Amino acid sequence: MTGAPLDLRVKIGAATLKNPVIAASGCYNRGEEYAQIVDVGRYGAITLKSVTRSPRLGNDMPRVFPTPGGLLNAIGLQGPGIDHFLAHIAPELSKVPTAVIASVAGFSVAEFAEVAALMDGLPNVIAIELDVSCPNVDREGQCFAADAASLAAVVGAVKSRVKLPVIPKLMPNVADLRPIAQAAQDAGADAVSLINAVRGMVVDVANARPMLANVSGGLTGPAIRPIAVHAVWEVAGTVSIPIIGMGGIETGNDALEFLFAGASAIAIGTANFRDPLVHVRALQGIEEELRRRSVASVRELTGMARTTQAKAGSH
Repeated sequence: MTGAPLDLRVKIGAATLKNPVIAASGCYNRGEEYAQIVDVGRYGAITLKSVTRSPRLGNDMPRVFPTPGGLLNAIGLQGPGIDHFLAHIAPELSKVPTAVIASVAGFSVAEFAEVAALMDGLPNVIAIELDVSCPNVDREGQCFAADAASLAAVVGAVKSRVKLPVIPKLMPNVADLRPIAQAAQDAGADAVSLINAVRGMVVDVANARPMLANVSGGLTGPAIRPIAVHAVWEVAGTVSIPIIGMGGIETGNDALEFLFAGASAIAIGTANFRDPLVHVRALQGIEEELRRRSVASVRELTGMARTTQAKAGSH
């Protein structure tokens, strides 16, 4: 296989990514800042920061704190809202040198559907991710992603309003992700992405108070990678739609863990803050593994550990 062309394309519903490495939501904007120092076009897609219906200031400061092996954040969905997005950001999307995945956050089923419908058909946007970790104002604040019925309601409502592939982003702070992922698939989701941040907190010992103004936040970074890989493994055994795996990916080997566990693509978030070339290194690692195994298509790597495990168990 040395020197032979590799097929890095992956399909997410009707959309095709040129490679399986995606920039995670909230960590890359449209890539214009990173484009000053790296080739953002090496990403297979860039996921935009989540957009809500109304402008949001986000949580009070401090709202970011580094932890061993990770980053704790409680940004609070800060953003200018959909009207500003459509007027000032959407016209620039055609300049992004790779595919774009829009991200929608909402606090009711109707809000998700409304904002997603306004993003359907925007230039360069090939799919819509649903940030369903928001509290549901219709059901006493429970997060949509924590309840199969609530998640299914959001996915179904969005699917009825858009033509693009729909990707709900699942959170790990539940007893069992499998029935929730199954509900997403049954409601028409074209893929699922997982995992979102793990809930945590840090205490300022000197002042005897929570370090974050919001008290708790979401933990990201390599500390959560084993949790994320296991979540992908479990969900891959439940659903037949593609999985975008994320959580602490920093190297090609990290990316391969997710692919072997059952992911079709991977997303990188926190690592971009420290290493702007992380996506290039991850992609190179995947390409090297394909050549090492004499495999032409990256799609053949998806679930490889599951196949190996099954063969071992049959002996």
